[in-house]
Amino acid sequence: MTRISSILTGMLSAAVLLTPAFAQEKPLNQAPAGFTNLFDGQDLTGWRGLKGDYSPHIQATLTPEQLSTMQTQWNADRDMHWSVDKEKHEIVSDGHGVFLATDKSYGDFELYVDWLMVSHNGDSGIYLRGYPQVQIWDVDNAREGKNGAPRGSGALLNDNPDNPGKWPLVKADNPVGTWNTFHVKMIGSKVWVWFNDK
Repeated sequence: MTRISSILTGMLSAAVLLTPAFAQEKPLNQAPAGFTNLFDGQDLTGWRGLKGDYSPHIQATLTPEQLSTMQTQWNADRDMHWSVDKEKHEIVSDGHGVFLATDKSYGDFELYVDWLMVSHNGDSGIYLRGYPQVQIWDVDNAREGKNGAPRGSGALLNDNPDNPGKWPLVKADNPVGTWNTFHVKMIGSKVWVWFNDK
């Protein structure tokens, strides 16, 4: 099992920031013992652009040349919408464009992600191997009420509606503007999410 650590901050509707740290008032920019940082705090090394609605199955059918062409386009889009705040050691998104994905693919893994929703009505998430998505949103976002925002972040939002593990057992979100921590474990197709130690 791979152990990795990162930090995610939601801004506006889909923008995010990533840094390698634990959630506190201000993250420490270091992974827990035995874990590997996904972000060095300086640049986007190890990260690539990925079109959000692009099927991993379709991607697997592309020739190496076709995939290289697509990846070049996605990385150009990444560079227009994602940047690094080197003073804060955070990855910043303007909320538009492609998703940010790791260059490396992971099998079974354990992941810590610290995130901060910086403005109300945010809506973001972390896709695990492309599917499912661990949802991040403002629990008071009326626009997302019908989709489950009042239940809290940490849902496996793209899971089957009847899956008893789709929704969080507790609403553990800290208020907008304060740090939160996900601890996610994925083994095979099974996912566990601990949210702010719950």
